Amino acid sequence: MKVICEGIDLSEAVFKVIKACASRTTVPVMECIKISAKNDTVTLTATDGEIAIQKSIKAEVCEEGDICVPGRFFGDFIKKLEGVQITLASENAKLDIIYADSQTSMQILPADDFPKIDVDVNENTVVLNTAEFKRLVSATSFCCASDDSRPILKGCQIIISEGDICVTALDGFRLATAKGKVISSTGDLEIICPARTLNEIEKMLPADGETELKIKRGVLLVCVENTVITSSLYNGDFIKKENIIPKSFLTAVTVNRDLLKASIERAAILVRGDRNSLIIMDVSQGKIEISSNSEIGNVNEPVKANVEGKDLKIAMNSKFITEAINATGEEEVVLSFNNSVQPFICENKQNKEVLYLILPVRTTNNA
Repeated sequence: MKVICEGIDLSEAVFKVIKACASRTTVPVMECIKISAKNDTVTLTATDGEIAIQKSIKAEVCEEGDICVPGRFFGDFIKKLEGVQITLASENAKLDIIYADSQTSMQILPADDFPKIDVDVNENTVVLNTAEFKRLVSATSFCCASDDSRPILKGCQIIISEGDICVTALDGFRLATAKGKVISSTGDLEIICPARTLNEIEKMLPADGETELKIKRGVLLVCVENTVITSSLYNGDFIKKENIIPKSFLTAVTVNRDLLKASIERAAILVRGDRNSLIIMDVSQGKIEISSNSEIGNVNEPVKANVEGKDLKIAMNSKFITEAINATGEEEVVLSFNNSVQPFICENKQNKEVLYLILPVRTTNNA
């Protein structure tokens, strides 16, 4: 293989695909970027077995071929050559990187060992407004689990039904669900897509336009300009949110979003070293008292609120409630409770398309 390309084009392509390189694996080729040269195009591909990213750039292809380069080393090296023209020439198990008056060599692996990436995915399609898709992902994906104890919880459930879309995520301690509309779909469907995939797609997409999701037998594909992301989908039964979200509440609190957030963040400072970053909400008529207590000191702040229903005192993880409040967009939010041990919800006062459910933390006072 021998190609000539601009350093900035190659660096940008490497930066996009390298996110799919495996970081901890016993299979060396999974840490590689595959470089394929054909006609006047160079295509870079990386995969960790779950997600794959391909990016194509224009280049002068002197000799067609396929090679695999060590992803991290190649990426870091090419980033330093963004301002020059680069020639890549491979022979046997070596790649020569030629730039200006210099030349560097790097060991490579045979492309035959690289996994085959299926991009023929078009059995089902869903088209959404891009801004709507980005909103749904950013409103939910942060609530997915990050560990492997229950892999299915590392994904977002996406349900398409009669022109509506509902995205749900949970990690066992909190739940997020967001609703929206699709432009078109080939039919109703339900998938569980890794949150990591959705986040990468969301970053790749432009600010507006339309986004097409292609789905076939456990694989999702999204193509934007010259970049293609494919991902395996999770199999299994997702938790039914209808069985978790309470149908009614005994206490409803309407409060200014910014005032509540600022008070919680101050209270969280003194407990940020604790496992649960525990804060207490003491709800009574006309106010919420936000408090925290640690060896460093204590915080106790009243926040004016409109309270309907019973008074209560409830403990919670400050990170969870802060992230939920951050994801709401209105001036006022509504917190709905039943008691100190049952899940409570946080949502906008007006727009009910997004809902966050959080499990309280049991303490010696409410156990």
